[in-house]
Amino acid sequence: MTVDPQLPPTRKITLLGRDFAMPQSRRWRITIGILLIIGGCLGFLPILGFWMVPLGLVILSYEYAWVRRRRRRVTVWWGRRRQKPAMNNKRPPRDVATAGHIGRGRES
Repeated sequence: MTVDPQLPPTRKITLLGRDFAMPQSRRWRITIGILLIIGGCLGFLPILGFWMVPLGLVILSYEYAWVRRRRRRVTVWWGRRRQKPAMNNKRPPRDVATAGHIGRGRES
């Protein structure tokens, strides 16, 4: 299969390890992104959900730089936030000589 050099590159969104193709038309991408955000604001209704807001923002981030900057900031913040508990949970190695006495409740 050959790629036609006159066609614009296919826009794809990668979510949860899967690639999803977006429409070629910029107008359709903007419309879909705005409709997803509006639908997400009505997330308390059946079928619509709050999951639509971030998806709409991801789609709009391909078109608008200010949305892209906000998305990147949130992505970096979220990544740092997820790394902090992992770093705080690291315990120093236990001493082998005292390991048998920990948690017994009495001195032997």
